[in-house]
Amino acid sequence: MENLLNTDACTLPTAERPLRVAEFDALFASAVRRVEARGTEVRMHLSGDDGLADTVRDLTARETSCCSFFTFAVDGTDQDLTLDVSVPPARQDILDALADRARELSA
Repeated sequence: MENLLNTDACTLPTAERPLRVAEFDALFASAVRRVEARGTEVRMHLSGDDGLADTVRDLTARETSCCSFFTFAVDGTDQDLTLDVSVPPARQDILDALADRARELSA
């Protein structure tokens, strides 16, 4: 995940990077139930408490605003949510790191 926020295309101020990493880590640990990698896309299946979908939409919107190469799609309900994450082929290593981190923390 560290590599995720240290790319040249990331405009997030350095002081905010650890906070965003911590938010993703908390989401992965508390809500991710399964991670499926498919080429330049990863699908995460999540479930959680009321407000999960809003939390995921807020976090992914903020991530997209600083790292524009990410595309996020959120679908479903708080109890049955999918998060699709895709990147251009040149950013595959970042997507792989994100998927690995989600798997590690959700185990």
